[in-house]
Amino acid sequence: MKFVPILKGKMMVRPHPDPLPQEREQQSSTRETSSRARFADRLTIILPLPSGEGRGEGKTKVLLQIAQVWRLMFTFICLLATMNLRAATTNDLSDAEIQGRQLAQQLLEQRPNKDFTNSGVLQIRGVNGKRSEIPIRFQIIVTELNSLNWLSVYQAIMTNKEVKLMVMHPPDTGANGYRLFGDGFQKNLAGNETMTSFAGSDFWIADLGLEFFHWPEQKILKHEMRRGQPCKVLESTNPTPSTNGYSRVVSWIDNESGGIVHAEAYDVNGKLLKEFDPKSFKKVNGQWELQDMEIRNVQTGSRTRLEFDLKAH
Repeated sequence: MKFVPILKGKMMVRPHPDPLPQEREQQSSTRETSSRARFADRLTIILPLPSGEGRGEGKTKVLLQIAQVWRLMFTFICLLATMNLRAATTNDLSDAEIQGRQLAQQLLEQRPNKDFTNSGVLQIRGVNGKRSEIPIRFQIIVTELNSLNWLSVYQAIMTNKEVKLMVMHPPDTGANGYRLFGDGFQKNLAGNETMTSFAGSDFWIADLGLEFFHWPEQKILKHEMRRGQPCKVLESTNPTPSTNGYSRVVSWIDNESGGIVHAEAYDVNGKLLKEFDPKSFKKVNGQWELQDMEIRNVQTGSRTRLEFDLKAH
């Protein structure tokens, strides 16, 4: 409860101590109007008179009880409305959408437990058929011991310049942070800004950060075999697609490993734009690891293969 101090000042003494007749009428009318205007606001802080003094004690108690009842009813109505809103939001989702969100979250929760460094090469076949190779260095950095925060860093070393991409993965499954470094510049990227080529290849920054798994709309389309593996087919829909980006991505997720067996990306007009496939695996220290992967732009005919230099360690 907030207490307001009453300011005291000097009282002016009137030459005529009693109010004039016309003033009596004005004061009576003013008091009545003021009392009515303030009554509702002061209702909840009115205290009943001591027992036996009269002057409406019973009425005051009744008014207090009414005010308390209305306050409780209002609180209950607000709580019920909030619960109904949450229930409506959940009920609006189909089983396929609920399962899709759960799968996307599980994929994003797959995080490394230690630092890792590898090298490889980007083999690019351009629109005109011209081929080029760009050495690349890949790093995973766990920022703190036993922390869920981690970074993935891609560094492409070209003849005239060097490009580095840093993907910052948050401790929860929130949006990634992207920072692109070049000769004399660095730039933060977000949302559809990540729909741009990395080092002139067919891999977009969004592909390397798996940005589509962060989109809010995720849906299981079906269950089917792909490349001999039982898979869940997950559709990820871009809430704000740009004219030169993905509107949705469909991924075939291996039931056992949670790895991407195949993926298709569609443009803003719903036409197939890219296809992604892991191409081969190599057994290293008793474990199968991805050796190379390829992404193809079916609209331009260009393609890029990323080969890793897997060594026993």
